[in-house]
Amino acid sequence: MSKAVANESHAAGPQEDCEGGSRRRSWGLLVTAGVGGTLVALYAVVTPFVTPALRKVCLPFVPATSTQIQNVLKMLENRSGSLVDIGSGDGRIVIAAAKRGFKAVGYELNPWLVWYSRYRARRDGVHQNTKFYISDLWKVSFSHYTNVVVFGVPQMMPQLEKKLEEELECNARIIACRFPFPCWIPDHTTGEGIDTVWAYDLKHSRGCETKSLEITPEAEC
Repeated sequence: MSKAVANESHAAGPQEDCEGGSRRRSWGLLVTAGVGGTLVALYAVVTPFVTPALRKVCLPFVPATSTQIQNVLKMLENRSGSLVDIGSGDGRIVIAAAKRGFKAVGYELNPWLVWYSRYRARRDGVHQNTKFYISDLWKVSFSHYTNVVVFGVPQMMPQLEKKLEEELECNARIIACRFPFPCWIPDHTTGEGIDTVWAYDLKHSRGCETKSLEITPEAEC
């Protein structure tokens, strides 16, 4: 009797060890899969925010304040036509302009911000007057826009100034937020500190205004 019990216990021991090992391996696989999935998800979320910082000119996402938005809208008074926001972030400038009647477009490199902008535009009922594109600003032509809003950084402003001067028509107005352009002289300025906004009418910066020549008849001798 005792030998039978002993034999059964010896037989059950290895079986229990095998089952315990299988459970540990299963838990190990689940933990590995969970960690791997978390890392992949984290990579997908973080990469769009980190990638712009690895470019030659970094354009970080800093949301516009309500004061900045009001200052931009002030510079758009009595203006019409199409509008583009270069580096549109979460779309608040584009959406605010659309609510004022503009056909507004935003270009942004971060796909998460573009998708969120589209959601906000639909939520606010202006999705038919707004468009958001995932694109690098240096690969886009802005030639068909008459109102341009820029939230830039000092390192990019000289190159962007040259690009816009080459592409835009004379009736265009460029609105710079936080940092002015290095060479252009602003036609209008409003706000203080980080909320300062500069407006440049390209016809003045480029000297596009046509002046009629007054011909004075020669005096008779």
